Amino acid sequence: MDYVTLSNGLKMPILGFGVYQIPDLKECERVVRDAIDTGYRLIDTAQAYGNEEAVGKAIQHSQVKREEFFLTSKIWISNFGYEKAKASIEKSLDNLKTDYIDLMLLHQPFNDYYGAYRALEEYYKAGKIKAIGVSNFSPDRLADLAIFEEITPMVNQVETHVFHQQIEAQKTMAEYGVQIESWGPFAEGKNNLFTNDVLLAIGKKYNKSAAQVALRYLIQQGIVAIPKTVHKERMVQNMAIFDFTLSEEDMVAILQLDQRESQFLSHVDPETVKRLASLH
Repeated sequence: MDYVTLSNGLKMPILGFGVYQIPDLKECERVVRDAIDTGYRLIDTAQAYGNEEAVGKAIQHSQVKREEFFLTSKIWISNFGYEKAKASIEKSLDNLKTDYIDLMLLHQPFNDYYGAYRALEEYYKAGKIKAIGVSNFSPDRLADLAIFEEITPMVNQVETHVFHQQIEAQKTMAEYGVQIESWGPFAEGKNNLFTNDVLLAIGKKYNKSAAQVALRYLIQQGIVAIPKTVHKERMVQNMAIFDFTLSEEDMVAILQLDQRESQFLSHVDPETVKRLASLH
């Protein structure tokens, strides 16, 4: 496994396992156990996913020491505000059955994220959170926190894949020393990613699938990725991306796939704010 080093010196696995859209707790615990058996140590969950407890059980019942894991969760917008965020962090710690969380993020750039971020800073200083950051923050809102808060976010988890490469956003992250992390590295198969001609042709040279090429493209640029699957064989395939290197020609070809827009939703659309605000 390769690692990135966050601005505070903490090492973070560059490839992890996400549990978005696995609400069934027994199923989630099973797949996390499979992921751990496969070698994943970065496990990414969130309050909004409703499966923190399952992740905590899987880690607790594994034979792997807690300090070997890099555990990530996220505070949902209904828990934003200083006091509510603190209470939600305590609940996440309890759900995950751990004394500390390696990385805690603010899930969306809405509601009182300033108050919530101050709660993150407090828990970070107390050692109950090892790194803090945000998710889905556009460059302007990321700069807002970086300039006006005491501690600059260490990670920004955003939609990043071959069709939405976040080139401009990455410049702002680099300016403030913020590590980019990809959610949806396969774009959930949208735009026919798994059968894309460019990715398939490149994969043929290395005996790799289009999915492996798409994932390698991110990893090779130092982008942390957290692909999700409920199938152990695909977990193994996703992990098998460290034995080849894309050429400069390959990288240029994949860069041309960038459509510079989300395949899912726009965070600057008022309807997105309304929809996310309705979720609890």
